Amino acid sequence: MTYQTINPGTGQIIDSYDTMPITEILKAAHRSDEAYRVWRGTSLRNRSRYIRQLGEALRDKKGEYARLMTLEMGKPISEAVAEVEKCAWLCDVYADNGEAWLQEERVEADGMEHHVVFEPLGVILSIMPWNYPFWQALRFAVPGILAGNTSILKHASNVPQCAFAIEDAFTRAGFPGNVFTTVLADHDGVAALISSDLIRGVSLTGSTAAGARIAEEAGRNLKKVVLELGGSDPFIVLDDANVEFAAQNAAKGRMLNTGQSCIAAKRFIVMRSAAPAFSKRFADIMSSLTIGDPMDSKTQVGAIVSEEALAELMSQLDQAVESGATVLTGGRRVERPGFFLEPTVVTDTTKDMHIVSQEVFGPIAPIIVVENEDEAVSVANETEFGLGGSVWTSDLKRGANLARRLESGTVFVNSIVKSDPRMPFGGVKKSGIGRELSKYGLREFVNIKGLNIYSHGPAV
Repeated sequence: MTYQTINPGTGQIIDSYDTMPITEILKAAHRSDEAYRVWRGTSLRNRSRYIRQLGEALRDKKGEYARLMTLEMGKPISEAVAEVEKCAWLCDVYADNGEAWLQEERVEADGMEHHVVFEPLGVILSIMPWNYPFWQALRFAVPGILAGNTSILKHASNVPQCAFAIEDAFTRAGFPGNVFTTVLADHDGVAALISSDLIRGVSLTGSTAAGARIAEEAGRNLKKVVLELGGSDPFIVLDDANVEFAAQNAAKGRMLNTGQSCIAAKRFIVMRSAAPAFSKRFADIMSSLTIGDPMDSKTQVGAIVSEEALAELMSQLDQAVESGATVLTGGRRVERPGFFLEPTVVTDTTKDMHIVSQEVFGPIAPIIVVENEDEAVSVANETEFGLGGSVWTSDLKRGANLARRLESGTVFVNSIVKSDPRMPFGGVKKSGIGRELSKYGLREFVNIKGLNIYSHGPAV
């Protein structure tokens, strides 16, 4: 199978790539398994040292890596640079904390000694998306490899240069060969890997539909799986919120990565008394953002990843307008080469509109007006997703109490939703299974082994 990659900022073809034959993919899995047999015996302290070197390797070439991201998927270059820097920070956090997070635990039971020991599983396959090409891949790979596993990356087909650049970073950091491997695989190649006894676990970040397919394959083959899937995160503005602060963060939360993020704020649930001022200020800020060449450091709004993705966004928006929604700002394709959509704010929404009921992967922000906190919680939870959410209020206790009522894997009070290597990340409902990041993510792909020691009996 041959596919083409296209620069979303220009619409021009970058290059074409062939997927690997299944035989070659399985050979890569064999090499990764052989590397695991050695890597698992490397001390945790030395594995931490390699991870720290990886962070340094990323920083050394952050400009080059950032340009690859922008070229292949269209994010503003300033955000691409920040993504590489965040990946390097991820390495620092795990290098600093990995030994403590994997420290075996002593338990009191009926024997002489009882320990809980965390041991690696083997070769772990990761299937990663295009929207954060470095962060998503490394968010999984770094803790998995630190735990003593080896990693095979099957990246999205539109970011192959990023995929091989990540492999290059591991090589430059001095990792032994085949501890981290990139493969270009189609659906049959992925299925062959999951069914192989060489693969001990699968991690996928992607759509809910993709997650269901991979979970089915993994379940059929009895493989551990972690899924980080879609989201429709609520952004709840209470009646006592600082409207200016909330509106500024609403634009930031909706527009990071041009709105193409699973944890972007996607439904803006606003109490009626705050709605007029918030809506106007939010629309004004969104309309002021600079759309342009993603390679320009002044650009704030980059490209939509593909013509097909842009068409889907326009279809979702058109359905809402036909159903009575009002567009406060934006709503039009930008007349320039590439795939660009104006930042868009929509009011007069109802729950049957696609921009409310579906995940919108782009710069469209629906405002939903509610009467009170109970209605805000009800609307926020009225979705199949449960990834993240945020609450905006001047009363921190009120905000924390409301946040506890949201059906989400992570909730923020007075901050946009974001991932942090020190905190667990993942969803509930159809937003995923398992956790990434922090000590909890580090322990997802390990054998949590119980070691029990008893007396040999009385002396004879």
